[in-house]
Formats: sequence, C-alpha cells, structure tokens
Amino acid sequence: MRHVISILMENEAGALSRVAGLFSARGYNIESLTVAPTEDATLSRLTLVTRGSDEIVEQILKQLHKLIDVVKIMDLAQYPHIEREMMFIKVGVDKNSTCEAVKRLSDIFRGNIIDVTDHTYTIELTGDRSKLDAFVSTLKDFRIIEVVRSGSMGIARGDTALRA
Repeated sequence: MRHVISILMENEAGALSRVAGLFSARGYNIESLTVAPTEDATLSRLTLVTRGSDEIVEQILKQLHKLIDVVKIMDLAQYPHIEREMMFIKVGVDKNSTCEAVKRLSDIFRGNIIDVTDHTYTIELTGDRSKLDAFVSTLKDFRIIEVVRSGSMGIARGDTALRA
C-alpha cells in the first residue's frame, strides 16, 4: 500500500540525512521526498512517499519517532488529504503547428508556459500524480527534452493538522 508520511522535524543540519538513513538501513524505499521550512523557522516539514504493508509502515513510524530531530509524524493515508506534485517539462517545438498544439495541450491541463525559446517551451504543471502522468503521456508524440518533478506534498483536509 502507498503511504504519504508527513514529518515535522527540527530544521538543522543532518536531520534529513538521519531520516533517509533510517530507510536505507532497513531496506525501505522512498519513492519521493520533499522538505522545506515551515512558518516556524526552527522546524521543517518533510513529506515522503513509501510503499509497504501496514505492519511495515507502522514499524517505520515507530523508528522515526525515536529520532531526536523528529517532533511529530502523520501518516496521511489514515486521513482524508490533499496531495499534489509540481512538474516542469521542456518540449521541443518548431514554428509550425507544434507550438500551437503544445500550447493547447498545456491549456487543457491548466499548465503555465514559463519559458519560451525558438525551439523549446517549458511548462509548469501542478496536480495529482495521475494528472502529471497523463500530461507526459499526451506529449509522447512531441519531443520531450526534460522532465523535472517535485515529488508529492500532502496536507490533511479540514481541522486535522500536523503541529508541534
């Protein structure tokens, strides 16, 4: 089962390394990892996605709780939540119909063209994983030069929150 785990942790050197080290030492895979400071500059929020049975994820959560840098943990799979990724995709275009077709597809997916050259469009797109995958698939007949994805970010819906 896929789990999105949010971790509130001390914003200090080595904290991210200790979390990643816990996963690698036990042979668990991290599918995506996103981390940034919160509104409190002393804390960071780390969002990671992993796969495993409920028992394995429960063991991971117990091990994470033991890390000194970890303040609080939430497995978003246990709550209604919102999950999004961001993607930049650079597509090769020519002056003919390619430009218009790429722009039309970008508009359909509510993407923003953020850089234009004579030969490329760079598009910014946010959404759930399946939306981003569908956009890449739709562009398969074009010349995709580069794809950069942020990994998942998630937040619980409603009053449920990860707070210190």
